[in-house]
Amino acid sequence: MKKSVSPRFFVAVDVGGTFTDLVAVDLVDGELYKVKVKSTPSNPEEGFINSVKRFLEQSRTPPSSINMVIHINTIGTNLFRGQLGLRVPKTALLTTAGFRDILEIGRQNRPELYNIFYKRPEPLIPRERRLEVRERVDAKGNVLHEVSVKELQEVANVLKGDGVESVAISFINSYINPHNERIAKEYLTKGLDTNTRIFASHEVDPEHREYERTSTTVVNAVLAPVVAKYMAAVKQALEGLGIVCPIQIMSSAGGLMDVDEAISKPVACIESGPAAGVIGAAELARALGVKNVISLDMGGTTAKAGIVVDGHPLYVPEIEVGGRAHMGRLVKGSGYPVRYPSVDLAEVSAGGGTIIDVDESGSLIVGPFSAGAVPGPACYGLGGTMPTITDANLLLGRLESLLGGEMRLRKDLAESAMQSVANRVGSNMLEAASAAITLVNLQMARAVHLVSLERGYNPSEFMLVAFGGAGPMHAAELAQQIGISKVIIPPHPGLFSSLGLLMTDFRYTFVKGFIKLLTPGDEEFFEKIFSDMELEALEHISRKGLETGDVIILRSLDMRYHGQGYELEVRVGRPFKVGEAVSSFENLHEAVYGFRHGGEEVEVTAARLNVIITRVKPGLKGSKPPDGFGGIAERRTYLGGEWLDTSVYFRDSLTAGFSSEGPAIVEEYDSTTVVPPGWRIRVLENGCMVLEKI
Repeated sequence: MKKSVSPRFFVAVDVGGTFTDLVAVDLVDGELYKVKVKSTPSNPEEGFINSVKRFLEQSRTPPSSINMVIHINTIGTNLFRGQLGLRVPKTALLTTAGFRDILEIGRQNRPELYNIFYKRPEPLIPRERRLEVRERVDAKGNVLHEVSVKELQEVANVLKGDGVESVAISFINSYINPHNERIAKEYLTKGLDTNTRIFASHEVDPEHREYERTSTTVVNAVLAPVVAKYMAAVKQALEGLGIVCPIQIMSSAGGLMDVDEAISKPVACIESGPAAGVIGAAELARALGVKNVISLDMGGTTAKAGIVVDGHPLYVPEIEVGGRAHMGRLVKGSGYPVRYPSVDLAEVSAGGGTIIDVDESGSLIVGPFSAGAVPGPACYGLGGTMPTITDANLLLGRLESLLGGEMRLRKDLAESAMQSVANRVGSNMLEAASAAITLVNLQMARAVHLVSLERGYNPSEFMLVAFGGAGPMHAAELAQQIGISKVIIPPHPGLFSSLGLLMTDFRYTFVKGFIKLLTPGDEEFFEKIFSDMELEALEHISRKGLETGDVIILRSLDMRYHGQGYELEVRVGRPFKVGEAVSSFENLHEAVYGFRHGGEEVEVTAARLNVIITRVKPGLKGSKPPDGFGGIAERRTYLGGEWLDTSVYFRDSLTAGFSSEGPAIVEEYDSTTVVPPGWRIRVLENGCMVLEKI
């Protein structure tokens, strides 16, 4: 009789543009296992499974020992970026008569104000698949005209004849009374093919503003079939390995949700990838007793900056998908609005695989294109002919190999690629490589300024947490450029986003939209709303079988001065007090906009409930170095405009209390840290490295 194995591993997998990262924690002894394999962009689940197979081989553990798999879902981002050759599913919109063209009318934002040839992005659903029914709910929630079964039958016949895969339902004012939407969804669920997915706006985004609510519901309906197919492939592949356990997905808000939730509400995890690193940085800051940090995640394709204030990541209430970015900023109106809270991030084309080229004026440029995983940087030897940031770091002696020596780099190919660019700009190879490093650091500085200076925070008052495969290599120079004097390099920085997944709690957001002036004596009204929402939330969690012992419930209201067009989310206390809520709103309004209107009427547009279920998180500690690596070596490195003799250390050989001045390089399995002249490095008890300006 075969001996059964008790589940003991949490496994986290992050499928990136260049590498797929896996981190697993042993729940018994706390040991961490780390795996880094090349991504497979045309078939992302293949890289996912390859990393899991490598872990099973490395840990010599049976598949039944895996307790949970936590995954970053990037399939939605790839769909709207036109990557992987993904097909947009055939989707339809059912809306109130007279609102058929709401997707095209939108908000009339013009991303290019002076471009008379500018064209708005094409609606995700063509006009012929945007259907109307006569129904009406007024602004107070009164049903003036109930939707008729006859019209719904006609709609069902049209949808069946057109082979629609997914349907979005968005009726006017349904956020305050979803009566007609419920009737329509129930009828179409019975009347259409069982494989057709149907989404009602009051379930996806129950808030005012018809365009944003409709757009969010449509994006959700478009994503659902693609995400469902991908998750089915992942689940099937895991079962093929003998792994049958819960799969959790990271949400854009930095929490975990199960697969069913991710499939029914894919807009909640469309930006899940970058969020994990910021959550990990926040947990790391709390462990170190630091309140304010800026996170920098520089991977193979892009660099992402986030900000943690008073121990908590900052959030934005709305994002746009499929739009354009300019200098790290999302160009408003260039994409499709999605109203779901997301970790506040700025992203720029500044990764290890970012291509170095020459523009029409003959000047050196970095980005926006990336060599990705295929063909990758020239030094990978996989067919890439354009130089990248990885090639530049190799030529400057800052980098020698990847994956702890498993992946050797071809310096000759890097030289050939960089020389071709140097010839075109009229410089030598060394000058071109050094200039490219300066340019990519400028790109990342811009991203940091977007999440700090443009949010009213001085970056010099923050510490920088640098991670990603390339982040620690650029961190000190970048910090010096933006006025930061202290940098934290966490253990396993190249796998830190995956580690961030293991540090993530379950997080569910519940919203109730309405519009009401806030008046004295409203305490009972709002207590009733929050109590009903809490009951709904706990029932929802109970149905999922999650433990509810350690539950944190956070209440907030969307508030604005009467007559304003936009709101601020304001945390409110328990029990709710009108005076405290108004005071908190006015303090926040002054902090954001620089003024307040004391005595003006205040309006509430939504109540929010964030339910956080805490999880046990792994501690930070090192792992044993691979065979063949010792303590100290030395090589020549180009730093500060000259070649310097540089000490090279292997990170796992550095014990707590170790300290050294630059120039120095610290190598490890998943990343390389560069310590320039004028900086000092020291190792903390928990394995973190701190770089300080001397």
